[in-house]
Amino acid sequence: MTGVSPEEKPLRIRGLLGIGLDGRPDEKRLTRGENFCLYGGSKETHEQMVATALEFNERVDKLGKKLPQINARDLREITRELWE
Repeated sequence: MTGVSPEEKPLRIRGLLGIGLDGRPDEKRLTRGENFCLYGGSKETHEQMVATALEFNERVDKLGKKLPQINARDLREITRELWE
């Protein structure tokens, strides 16, 4: 059997979207970066989303890949490491 297993097939992710729901209605927060766009949240939540997105990008870089090239195994490993 030839071809790439579903586990190894690139996911073609274009970017991460983070939405914080605990901010006040009069507070507007929007942060864009390489591979991510984050909106809303309290100051603390938004800062945590930014830190997580930056760390996610670092982990992708360590794999020597760009975001669209990561596969399901890569994604699972990165998220597991981030939540430890």
